[in-house]
Formats: sequence, structure tokens, C-alpha cells
Amino acid sequence: MRLAAVDLGATSGRVMEAVVSVGTGADRLDLTEVHRFPNAGVPIGESLYWDVVGLHREVLAGLRTMARSGPVHGIGIDSWAIDYGLLDRDGSLIGNPHSHRDRRTDGVAGQVLEQVSAEEVYAVTGLQQLPFTTIYQLVASRGSAALEAAETMLLLPDLLGYWLTGEIGAERTNASTTGLFDVRSRTWASGLAERVGIPSAILPPLREPGERVGWVTPAVAVGLDLPQDVPVIAVGSHDTASAVVGVPAAQDQTFAYISSGTWSLVGLELERPVLTEAARAADFTNEGGVDGTIRFLRNVMGLWVLSECLRAWHEQGSGADLGTLLAAAADAPALRTVIDINDPSLLRPSTPGDRMPERLVELARRSGEPVPDDRATLVRSILDSLALAYRRTVRTAGQLAGLTVDVVHVVGGGSQNELLCQLTADACGLPVLAGPSEAAALGNVLVQARALHADLPDLAAMRALVRRTHSLRRHEPRSGLDWDAAESRLASTKDGSTP
Repeated sequence: MRLAAVDLGATSGRVMEAVVSVGTGADRLDLTEVHRFPNAGVPIGESLYWDVVGLHREVLAGLRTMARSGPVHGIGIDSWAIDYGLLDRDGSLIGNPHSHRDRRTDGVAGQVLEQVSAEEVYAVTGLQQLPFTTIYQLVASRGSAALEAAETMLLLPDLLGYWLTGEIGAERTNASTTGLFDVRSRTWASGLAERVGIPSAILPPLREPGERVGWVTPAVAVGLDLPQDVPVIAVGSHDTASAVVGVPAAQDQTFAYISSGTWSLVGLELERPVLTEAARAADFTNEGGVDGTIRFLRNVMGLWVLSECLRAWHEQGSGADLGTLLAAAADAPALRTVIDINDPSLLRPSTPGDRMPERLVELARRSGEPVPDDRATLVRSILDSLALAYRRTVRTAGQLAGLTVDVVHVVGGGSQNELLCQLTADACGLPVLAGPSEAAALGNVLVQARALHADLPDLAAMRALVRRTHSLRRHEPRSGLDWDAAESRLASTKDGSTP
């Protein structure tokens, strides 16, 4: 079968063509990019928005290109989490959605936690504290004309699916990231929403990954030259949920995963949430996965920091090739400068008056660490600090869940960064299997294929197909670097015992 995977990231989006064939003696799971387009927050005044109408235009362009070359048997959409659009009573979008990097949520989490305790919120949602989660964005919008006029809130993949089918709903893996979802009952936490002033009536009906959202509308079908019986399938619409489906883990191993891209999502796949006080204190999240699983993980800042450095250097007219920088970073002194890669100062986009490289230098200075004195040492500092964060997160996840991790799978764009993968193996003291880089798109089409009756009964079968059709790179841990000492330096800095 021939399937379309719409895979949207915070910096770019793609429409991928997939050919899936199972059990014919010649297994196939082929992906071809048919359309790629940039994405970025759009600043207007003091606010930062997504150009979601432009994203829809590009999705249509990709689907049109794919339709010209053959039949399309299904369409699935995944994207980053948390951000949403509001529909009025006519089903029309009320303005462009805000980006989660918009500063309107500054201080809002603290206000909410004065109304409902952090312990109570965690017992319901199981989510780590992120200042831009959907619940905080909606609280920041209380009293606005947009929220008062809203009939429905749709997360971005559901909004794009609505424009293709006319059907309203919310896919559960993405709903579980909002801070408005009860992780145990797998329903909306309507009582929590009302307590913080969010009208629960705007929360749409929930759907499972693998359910049919609907058929493309006649207008969409005509515009794309598609038949009207092409289904849109709800996949793991949070891109990390799809990426975890695409992790090529063997069934007999306990694996940790790192979905590495703009953000890094680091954690374990579990059968049930971990809602202990220790998990809350460690700031771990319990998000929904495909087939009722739990993604027990932490967000780590990710390669956003490196990409923002590259963008800043390019805008200064002195851009550098990433491959050249990584080669130089591999030769730079190891663990010379380690920083808290999750420091809030690194969250904002780089601007001409507030560039990411200068922020990193200032963070090192404030932490009492040696200041990076050239680009190679700065890039090495980013990668060492990321690997250190991965090490800490994998180890803590295993302890909290009572599991011993055997192997770490790195998927997504970061799996192509060989230096980062090797440093991750070194830091964790575990083998790292890198790839596939397109895990989110693969997970997207695997769920579609099963919904359309491919012989893929469970996650194990899906992952076995990925292993049979994709090559992985194995990185064995090396000795010689004192990661414990680096961890201690970073911990003492965060505790305030160094400058």
C-alpha cells in the first residue's frame, strides 16, 4: 500500500511517501520525501505565532505531488505537541495559534499551582512541569476575546486533519501532553480544567491511534485530484509517540529511547504510569503512547541550541558547515565545559540582540565553568552537556520505574550526529543503536498500515519490520572520561555552591 505521512517539526515539515508491504516474502517499508518546507515561529509585535494556514498550504502541496504519481491509500499527520488552534461556532479558526515559545506563559505555571497543588496536578496528569504546556497557554488566554468565542480547541495535527476531513476530535497521545488529560482514566480532566478557569466544553471528543478520522472532503479531493474514499487515519499524532513506534527495539531487551531533534525526548516505554512523589520530584512525565502504552520520559532541550548557534552565525555573515564544526568538536577537549542544557535562558529563539552563542558563554561564566573560546569548544560543550543530560535522564528513569536498561536507541535527526551518539554511549555506559532518522514518519505509516489491514498486529511486529528493512549503527561505550566528575560539577553549580 502507498501511504502519505505528514511529519511536522518546529523548524521544518515534510510530506513523505511510504510503500508498505508485509508477509509477501519481500518486506518493504520504504520512505521517500516528496515535499519539504520550512517552519518557524512568526513574531508579530510582542507575540510569537505559527503560520498554520501556511503549513496547511504546504501539506496540500505535498499531497498533490504524491497524488500525481499514483494512488494514495491513507494519510496520517504527526507534529510537535502542546500548541493548538481555537475554532468558533462556525468551525472557523480564530487567529493564528501561538507558539509555545511565546512569552505570554511567563509566570503562569506558578499562578496555576497556587490554585491546585503540584502534587494534585501530577496525580491526575502525570506530567512534568513545563512552563508552556497547553493548560498554561489556555490560562494565559483567560478573558481574551479568542477564548471567549471558542467552541473547540484542536491540537495542531487534529486541526490539519479537520481541514482535510471536516471531522473534529483529539488523538489521545497528543491530548496526553496538554496538562488537561487524566493519565489513568485516559479521558479529559474536565474537573481540573474548570478549576483553573478553562471551559471544559472546548475539549473535543477523543480518538485512538489507528481510528479513522474521516474521508477527505469533496473539496479537498477535487483540489488534490484524489478519489473521495481516501481515509485520514489518526496515528500517534504527537511526533514522539510515532517515533517510539518506529524504535527498532528487540522484544527481549529493556530499552531506553532518545527521540533526538529540536527537542530530545528521553525515556522508557511502560505499561502503566509512574505517579510516585519521587517521579514528580524528578520532573518525569507520563505521556500516552500507541496501544495504551506510557511514554515515561523527560524533555531535554535538544539540538535546538546547536541549530540556533548555526543560525546566529549565519545571520552574522560567518556561517560554518555543520560537518566541519562537528569534526573540530570531536578533537576539542572533552568535558572541559559542561552546562545545564535545560537552563531556561536557552529556550528563546536567538535574536540579533540576544544570540544563542553569547547566551551559552554567559551561562558557562555564571556556572564557574571554563568559557568556550572558539566555535569548536562551544559545540563540544553543547554535545557533552547533552550527553550528560541523557545519562542522568536514562539512569533516573530506570531507577524510578524499577528497570535495568540494556540498550539506548537514538532515533530522529540526532541519530545522524555520530559524535553525539558516541558521547551518549560513553556517558550512559551502554550500547547505543542509532537510527532510523525518520522514526516519526515510520511510526506514522506503521499505524496507518495496521489500520488498513496490514499484518502488523502489535508494536513488536511493527518494530521487527523496521529492523528487517533499516540499517542501524552501533556505538559501544568507551572508557577514559570521568563523567561522574562532570556530573558532580554540574550538580554543584545547580545547587548554587559555585559561582
